[in-house]
Amino acid sequence: MIDLDIASDVAHITLNAPAKLNSLDEQALHDLGAAYDEAERAGVRALLLRGEGRAFCAGRDISGVDPRDDDVIGYLGGIVTPLLKKLAAFPAPTFAVAHGACLGVGLGLLIATDVVYVAESAKIGSPFAALGATLDSGGHALFLDRLGAHRTLDLIYTGRLMSGSEAVASGLFSRVLPDDEVVPATTDAAAAASRGATAAFLASKQLIARIRDERLALWEAVEIENAAQAALCDTDDYREGFAAFQQKRTPEFTGH
Repeated sequence: MIDLDIASDVAHITLNAPAKLNSLDEQALHDLGAAYDEAERAGVRALLLRGEGRAFCAGRDISGVDPRDDDVIGYLGGIVTPLLKKLAAFPAPTFAVAHGACLGVGLGLLIATDVVYVAESAKIGSPFAALGATLDSGGHALFLDRLGAHRTLDLIYTGRLMSGSEAVASGLFSRVLPDDEVVPATTDAAAAASRGATAAFLASKQLIARIRDERLALWEAVEIENAAQAALCDTDDYREGFAAFQQKRTPEFTGH
């Protein structure tokens, strides 16, 4: 159910099981990880993740799961978490289209993506109250950071799902768009990023992750920014960017 198409330095990865709202079983998760690996080996300069049909991803496919035998630690810790880390660390800008149901591991995939454009039809939240389970795949951290404790627990206790507009207004993701515009807009954004200074983009991606994860103070963050800028001085793109500015022309970046 995982389709990978590489075109013009952009990896297009599609979750393609619309009949089950792109819910993911263990094999699909392994295949998704393999698609990330193949895209990285191909040296793509951007990645776009989306779902086919009425939803991005409704979460884990539990149709054949017996809760008495469910190895939750093996599933979450051994399969889901490494996959999300792989996406978060992908060495190029990553984009996702969020539409319809974006739940469970589907929400986790969005959390691990750099830029998420959201359709008005999106449904985002924690449906786990009806299952006697709890939010997973990074949802607690995202909601607490962006919404605060009270609103996070309100969503968890009630199972209420936010619309795309509410999710973006709350600061969860980047931009909300009409359903018929979100795929082309995200595709255009990924293509534009792939033509940009992707070495500098990767530096910013790594800086943001470090500042967030290490909770760095302002002047500590400034120091690592300075070091990153110094490292970029040795890249072809840095020199090209300066030359293009001085010559009043459009830069032609290569990602090196």
